Amino acid sequence: MTKVTKTSEKELSTISEDKLSRRDFFRKTAAYSVGAIAAANVLSPVELKAATDDPAIMNEAPWGTKLGDPVDHNLYGLPSPYEHNNIRRTHSLFSSGDYYASVAMCPIHESQGIVTPNGLFFVRDHGGTAHIDPKEWRLMIHGDQVEREIVLTLDDLKKYPSESRIYFIECPANGAPEWRGPQFNSLQFQKGLMSAAEWTGVMLKTILEDVGLKKDAVWMLAEGSDNASNPRTIPVEKALDDVMVVWGQNGEALRAEQGYPVRLIVPGWEGNLNTKWLRRLEISDKPWHSKEETSKYTMVQPGGKAIRYFWVNEVNSVITSPCPEKPWTHLKKGDMVEVEGIAWTGHGTITGVDISLDGGDNWVEAKLKGLVLPKSWTRFSYVMKWDGKPLLMASRARDDFGNIQPTIDEETTAVGVESVYHRNAIVTWEITEKGECNNVQIRKHKKA
Repeated sequence: MTKVTKTSEKELSTISEDKLSRRDFFRKTAAYSVGAIAAANVLSPVELKAATDDPAIMNEAPWGTKLGDPVDHNLYGLPSPYEHNNIRRTHSLFSSGDYYASVAMCPIHESQGIVTPNGLFFVRDHGGTAHIDPKEWRLMIHGDQVEREIVLTLDDLKKYPSESRIYFIECPANGAPEWRGPQFNSLQFQKGLMSAAEWTGVMLKTILEDVGLKKDAVWMLAEGSDNASNPRTIPVEKALDDVMVVWGQNGEALRAEQGYPVRLIVPGWEGNLNTKWLRRLEISDKPWHSKEETSKYTMVQPGGKAIRYFWVNEVNSVITSPCPEKPWTHLKKGDMVEVEGIAWTGHGTITGVDISLDGGDNWVEAKLKGLVLPKSWTRFSYVMKWDGKPLLMASRARDDFGNIQPTIDEETTAVGVESVYHRNAIVTWEITEKGECNNVQIRKHKKA
């Protein structure tokens, strides 16, 4: 039997004093926190306020007055309903006119760290999303430059030693509409054709060493098993370097739209080479270049000639906060704020990022934060005090191959404005006196 007791007047008095003490505690703590920061001369990105009468902290939270959902409410977790705007988005300008050959843009303005959640990873399909029974999936490796041709099941593939590595994938058309001028007042639509993940699978060189390559092996044809098949040719030299055959993404099986059950990862090289729903790898001493590959995935220069072999995604960066989706309209003059962004390069590793607040006339070095890995996203940060004046904010990345992100004039002088692919010019945001953020292009950036 449960013993029921009454609360005495003395105990009620103690409870009342506890509530007063709690209010005192928050009031004093807030005051001490602000004083300590001022005394230490620490630049905090957020101004702390001693809002001791804020009901959100002084009153009991409504969600704490009732039981939450049981653990079996949803056995595959979902984001909080308050994060309903953090989703992929599509746009007609990125579509070929065919619903099945379209894109879904990653909300990189909401990205945290250097890994994109599977449900937000950008999607580029040429023939729609294929749904494949893994028991029926097969991978054939053959060709006139293979010693032993084989056909692998998924179980066979997983018998090879696996590795997990973090790499970004970027569609070569990322930023394509911006060649002639600003098109989207949106970071997601300007740079959302990229994402990054931890991939799990087997190094392709492990499989090729197992089957044996002949001395004249130069080219590899990768082909998918979806409606479009999307055949692409890759140098064997790259295949033997860091290419992966993967079945896992961010700790789980690939999603259907990411090539389930198996896809190719070609680190640092343009996204169309990362064949999804992989079914065939053919090794030869000759390239097969499909009609689409030779006519579409090229870069037309001002003189009319086209560059054919330019697979590597060049050094690049963009400021993600602020951006048009995340302006400074909530700030006031004198507020401390963190400027943050992402840098990436297909050549190797980001070594530094510079920030300009005046359209490229002057530059200061930002801080690289978190993990700095090859062919991965790298976060950068710059803490500053905003004086309420207009700014022209830009970032400029550099990598360990000596590459520096070009200005718009430098890039268009080299390749003109008729191209579609591999746009990596400096991106500039205009910050107005009201804190609004707009996509602009500064035609001339001065080099420091």
